[in-house]
Amino acid sequence: MTSPTQNFEGKIALVTGATRGLGRAAALALAAQGAHVIALGRTQGALEELDDAIGPLGGSASLVPADLTDLEGIDRLGGVIAERWGHLDILIGNAAQLGMVGPTAHIEPKVWDDVMRVNVTANWRLIRAMDPLLRAAPAGRAVFVTSGAVQSLRAFTALYSASKAALDALVLCYAKEVEKLTLNVNLLDPGIARTAMRRKYMPGEDPQTITPPEDIAPLFLALSSPDYHKNGQRVRFEDWKAEQG
Repeated sequence: MTSPTQNFEGKIALVTGATRGLGRAAALALAAQGAHVIALGRTQGALEELDDAIGPLGGSASLVPADLTDLEGIDRLGGVIAERWGHLDILIGNAAQLGMVGPTAHIEPKVWDDVMRVNVTANWRLIRAMDPLLRAAPAGRAVFVTSGAVQSLRAFTALYSASKAALDALVLCYAKEVEKLTLNVNLLDPGIARTAMRRKYMPGEDPQTITPPEDIAPLFLALSSPDYHKNGQRVRFEDWKAEQG
């Protein structure tokens, strides 16, 4: 699926989990449309590879090697963005962990805590740190990546499903709090996507039979656009694609 032509020239976009999968696809799509991407990822090398890919697109990026479990680091990043740009146009909350796939009673406490810290607490901390910056933008947009696991509730996926259900509740409550503003907050459900997390969950699956992240990137652009005025939506990629014809 080709990306729609949209003007993100001069927009400041923060993307978490930007070095691979859906986050990388979103970062490249935003940069190709003129946004300056603040790319957050865990490894410097992967961030530099992303920067190398952004360059030929004519885009630009600021690389932030960071782990979202460093909650104070998220606060510091908010301060840096405020000092340098004074606002944030787009927040893409994409980074997530799958954790353990197995019996609920066998989940190790540390694994539970780690997944909840990345999938839920870090996103709350992002909201807390970035909310004033999103409000300061002419048309702030926040998009958080959810999962169909919230609704399918399959056996042995309690940890990941619970974390994404908590994320949904967090984001949709936040959306109601800003519904009178020009800031819009939405959830993006990519469906089954060709990512490292999917390979870990379904190692025997043929990756060529499922949707590549690049095909989902146009939905990130649509939800991030100043022209998208819906708020508090849970948008499934397959539904959106069908609407596009």
